[in-house]
Amino acid sequence: LFARQHTFLICTIIVRKLKADISAAFPSLTADELTELVPNKEELNVVKIYAHKGDALTLYVLHKNPLFFELEKRLYPTVYVLWRYPALLPTFRTWPPVLQKLVGGADLMLPGVVVPSSGLPEVKRGDCCSVTLVNNRAPVAVGSAAVSSGEMRSLGMKGRGVCVLHAYMDNLWRVALRRTAHFVPSDDIEEEEVEKCEEEEQEEQEEQERTPGAKVTNQARSGLEELSLAEQEEERGDGEEEANQDDLKMPQEIMDALLLRCFLHALKSKVKKSELPLLTSTFLRNHMFSCCPSGTQLDIKKSSYKKLSKFLQAMQKQHNLVRVRELTKGVESIVEVDWKNRELRYFKVPEETDDEASPAPDRGDGAEPPYRPPEITALYSVSSRLEPLFLDAKKRKGTILQPEEVRHIVTEYVKNNELVDENNKNYVTINPTLCDCLLEKSEYQEVESLKWDDLFSRALGRMQECYQVVYPGHAPIRKKGHMEPIDISVASRGSNKKVTLIKNLEVYGLDPAAVGTALQRRVQASSVLQPIPGSKDKVLVQIQGNQIHQVGNLLIDHYQIPRKYIQGLDKAPKGGKKK
Repeated sequence: LFARQHTFLICTIIVRKLKADISAAFPSLTADELTELVPNKEELNVVKIYAHKGDALTLYVLHKNPLFFELEKRLYPTVYVLWRYPALLPTFRTWPPVLQKLVGGADLMLPGVVVPSSGLPEVKRGDCCSVTLVNNRAPVAVGSAAVSSGEMRSLGMKGRGVCVLHAYMDNLWRVALRRTAHFVPSDDIEEEEVEKCEEEEQEEQEEQERTPGAKVTNQARSGLEELSLAEQEEERGDGEEEANQDDLKMPQEIMDALLLRCFLHALKSKVKKSELPLLTSTFLRNHMFSCCPSGTQLDIKKSSYKKLSKFLQAMQKQHNLVRVRELTKGVESIVEVDWKNRELRYFKVPEETDDEASPAPDRGDGAEPPYRPPEITALYSVSSRLEPLFLDAKKRKGTILQPEEVRHIVTEYVKNNELVDENNKNYVTINPTLCDCLLEKSEYQEVESLKWDDLFSRALGRMQECYQVVYPGHAPIRKKGHMEPIDISVASRGSNKKVTLIKNLEVYGLDPAAVGTALQRRVQASSVLQPIPGSKDKVLVQIQGNQIHQVGNLLIDHYQIPRKYIQGLDKAPKGGKKK
């Protein structure tokens, strides 16, 4: 909810009314705790917020620190309040690497929830709850329960668990004057482990302070020192420990390093001299993105450069790696590469990215079998009107037949009743049974014969349509009606922003989360899963921009979904030069 910037207006409110609302929403707070949280004689400010999705919220701020926000007439505490009162809300625990996803606007999914020995907290759908990290009781996110505790257990801990509204390090967190995070040890770890955690973190801090030229942001460092966990880090190894710390500690610097790595990799292994001059946009899209390590996403907007042109200027002026010129007005190209540059010559291409250009990683986990599309067969059910036509074949109303069987039965009926026109065998003479089954009332006196193709099409058109779908490794499933197509549409968000919505992926055995991740890698745009109103088990994939062309290519080329089962491909943006 607070993943992006927002605008606000400030005015003064009466403290007494707010305290009454807080007491009613959070009855576990004592009178002394409530007074300590919201002093009677202090001036409180109310902030009217308009979030990036257009939602109107009310934020209550004391001494430039946000305490509560109100959404749809319901109060939610910020992480600053929960750091003072960790037990204020029911809590779900997750692993530290999940925090980066929550900060980016993702919801907490049930597979990422760590279930303690005491079991899940008892919540109902829509109840306010918080999210903590393993071995740290200081909440890092606030939201509402997507389903009840009982439903979580019945679903096998799969699906959406907590709809996150506010998280540590989002824009609401940045409103505060003091942004120091808290470390609150969990009850289920020993004191020795906590002391060990603190000692290791202090040693790391001293070592970083001794290192010359180290770029460490105090704000991010303090948050990391109190949110990272020694025990969890040891289990994941030193290399991954440093990576996880960097993700929380220096997001801009990590993205800067990733940009430089992909840039050098692309120059050394992807770009050829014959390709120069090369459009900078083509270089980014076709070369740098393909060099991005697995599990990471290249996003220039999250770097200190913010724009590709500024990054390339730095590569030209500070590193002397390339020369960039504006060959046509407003369009930059890389015209020269210094292949003898020391930094480029000594750069070693990472082994883990050798095969990342292939579409295979779109599957996500390499241990999972490759996706195979279901086999879909069109079927027809005998209707009451056509039942007399199928009586000779002993097919009653409701019998499901394949198109070939329908053609065979109709053909046998015509031959057995000697209805083939003697003068022209391409026509079939209409008898009373065929007249009642296939002709309209207005045609009774006019139509005396039909062509074979017309006969078959009329017979199929007056039958109940059905279909059979066979998922790999499962028994065939037969249903009446049409096979629901995958629906791709474009919606507007805000004044001039477009998003692409993809529905009905589950019908074809596709995992919406896997499809969203694959699209995110292909187009380098954020994606999110949202529940479909009125449907319990279905979700839609939302991805930024008009990505219909890319979605169609992914579904048709990679997942082998037939084009006739994809709806909305005609809404793709048209190519051509802009006037």
